[in-house]
Amino acid sequence: MITKSSAEKILKKFPENKILVVGDLILDKYLWGEVERISPEAPVPVVDVKKETVNLGGACNVAWNISKLDGQVYIAGVVGDDMNGKILEELLIEKNIKPILIKDKNRPTTEKTRIIAVSQQLMRIDREKKDALSSKVQNRLISSIKEIVDKIDSVVVSDYGKGVVTKKIMDFIKQTGKPVFVDPKPSNFKLYRNITIMTPNRKEAYECVKMDRNKPVEKVGKEIMKKLNIKDLLITLGAEGMALFTDGKVIKIPAKARKVYDVTGAGDTVISVLAMAKTSGANWTEAASLANYAAGYVVGEIGTVAIDRDTLLSVIP
Repeated sequence: MITKSSAEKILKKFPENKILVVGDLILDKYLWGEVERISPEAPVPVVDVKKETVNLGGACNVAWNISKLDGQVYIAGVVGDDMNGKILEELLIEKNIKPILIKDKNRPTTEKTRIIAVSQQLMRIDREKKDALSSKVQNRLISSIKEIVDKIDSVVVSDYGKGVVTKKIMDFIKQTGKPVFVDPKPSNFKLYRNITIMTPNRKEAYECVKMDRNKPVEKVGKEIMKKLNIKDLLITLGAEGMALFTDGKVIKIPAKARKVYDVTGAGDTVISVLAMAKTSGANWTEAASLANYAAGYVVGEIGTVAIDRDTLLSVIP
């Protein structure tokens, strides 16, 4: 699908890219520990926590992937007026991401806490408010994006269904005239009309058009494209790789994962590499192939991780 020499030429252009990520900002917390006994209170393991770490999740992980690939990246979203919001801002700046953060006193910064022992995730605890943003907060976010929109080449929308991606926000993004890459949430399907490309996983794709799971993915993809009036689509298929819909064809791209430990953030990696490659002048097949190699690498790591250009090139035969 892509040769090493072609990949090298595309990757060399990555530092020139200026990408804006818009979406749901999430702080990922990890409690790492050991399990040696079952609780006498209930049939559950007792985790002896040894350390706690924080990381960028949701749309922040998309921005981190772009930054790790040496792209110039802005991120726009909403946080609470709380300590987690401050931690998130510090992490973004630390990873060379330019934050455009709107504070909303009526919602907390979204937090996902994962409890991990013996390299296995035992539980996840979410703290969030998923209501749509108020009109006032949406206007503040749009005004802040307007200040930098002339500096960017493309927009990535990372929709985790936490209320940031609304009709008003999407209409504004499409009106900028920039290429728009969307990692979707089926509940917001109607908002994605006339975008550049969407990257649902298999489950999301079927949910978007409410099709029976027995229907072939080719039919599902064509129905999505028809309803959204888009020319290109990438459906990720887990162990089966990807299905790229472009130029009236369906191109199957086999999975490249050698081992699978954790699929957390794989979709973020896919849309990050896809957007970076396409913005660098790659065709859709080349861009999807690069994204496929990157996803194959990150699922072999635990937790949300980002791949750099040298590592991505190294995994291409």
